[in-house]
Amino acid sequence: MLETVAAETAGGTAGPSRRRLRQSRHWWIAQRAGSGLLVLLAVSAVIFLATQMLPSDAARTILGKQATPELVAQLRAKLHLDQSVPSQYWQWLSHAVRGDFGQSIASQRPVTSLLTDRLENSLCLLLVVAVLMVPLSVAIGIALAVRRDRFADRTVSTVLVGLMALPDFVIGAFVLILLSTTVVAWFPSASLIPPGSNPFAHPDALVLPCLTLLLTTTPFLARMVRASVIETLESEYVAMARLRGVPERRIVWRHALPNALVPTVQGTALMLSYLLGGVVVVEYVFTYPGLGGALNDAVSFRDMPMIQAITLVFSAGVVVFNLLADILTVYLTPKLRTRGPR
Repeated sequence: MLETVAAETAGGTAGPSRRRLRQSRHWWIAQRAGSGLLVLLAVSAVIFLATQMLPSDAARTILGKQATPELVAQLRAKLHLDQSVPSQYWQWLSHAVRGDFGQSIASQRPVTSLLTDRLENSLCLLLVVAVLMVPLSVAIGIALAVRRDRFADRTVSTVLVGLMALPDFVIGAFVLILLSTTVVAWFPSASLIPPGSNPFAHPDALVLPCLTLLLTTTPFLARMVRASVIETLESEYVAMARLRGVPERRIVWRHALPNALVPTVQGTALMLSYLLGGVVVVEYVFTYPGLGGALNDAVSFRDMPMIQAITLVFSAGVVVFNLLADILTVYLTPKLRTRGPR
């Protein structure tokens, strides 16, 4: 009888406790999303002010140097360039939240329509790199950790550090020379994708950019996984497991790998954020038609609406990647999952 009452009491208190934990978790996610929106708002103000400070006149750029002052003044009024900077920023932001970034100065077409295909191409590139980067980094990190301080560990770690020290364009140039021009011409040197075509329909155009981005991001993430696995393998509970005769393979897969997931998630978010900037260089090297190539063209033509839109998309991507990483960290960490995030 007493056991039944105790079980009913425990069950009755467990329900509200779980509900409170769920509500706390949802509230924390809402707070993180709100702080991300505030960060994005501050970044949008910085982007707008930075582009306004560039030494160029959008109206003069559109009309050309031969335009009369009257025509330039009329176009400035049409584009609201004769208003104060806060008023221009508010109008730009109010349209941007609805997906309207104005018209491109270079092509006189809506910025949103110009970026649709470019965004799809860049997302496909990031997806392929992320899908390959995470398991490859985990496998390399675990393999190096279980062979710590051996010849293979020292050799591969030196190679990884060397790759981390090289700039993106240098790695891209080496990949281009080795696999497209001088040594073996296996892949096209220019990753051209027809407008409106899915990048996955042209896998040969994805190989060199993806390989370059993998060589720039995998070393950092692999070393992070290696350090996390080594720390786990040197912990007291792993030593006790070894004393009890638990096989080393089981220790690695049951203890080391789960503990390496959290830093892997955070490192993946960091690398994806880095990739958003890295695609600018890599897409330029391989003439890949993504957001990076569009940003390079926009900077060349002083196309302010395009620069503002692409930079804001990159900033939003960084905020989203970090938010998802924080949420996954909460669900992967037992202490945070049972007690709730703070």
